Amino acid sequence: MINEPIAKKAYYSIGEVCDLTGLKPHVLRYWETQFDVLSPTKNRAGNRVFRPKEIELVLLVKHLLYEEKYTIEGARRRLQEMRTAGELEGERQEVLEPEVLSGMKAELEALLDVLTPDEPQAEG
Repeated sequence: MINEPIAKKAYYSIGEVCDLTGLKPHVLRYWETQFDVLSPTKNRAGNRVFRPKEIELVLLVKHLLYEEKYTIEGARRRLQEMRTAGELEGERQEVLEPEVLSGMKAELEALLDVLTPDEPQAEG
């Protein structure tokens, strides 16, 4: 398992979280009202700041809603079950790994495109 792969910074802005998760800011703000596990703190300027563990929880909620097809209520219940059973940490990491790997793959493919020289044009 990858251990804390997002933990490059202590805090992330909502814009950075949107870039990392592929979600829109209004979705994150809505989920914050629906899931008590999502409660980013606010900095002195009043902006939301997310810790790496909160980003992992966002990815877990995204997984439950978009891939497992849970309703908001069902996902809320499932998160509570995971928390009660002590599985939240493991599930967070399990969902995070494929998400991080697919992001890394996309970045590597983009880098390959940049580094691969174009085929020379045949002069004719």
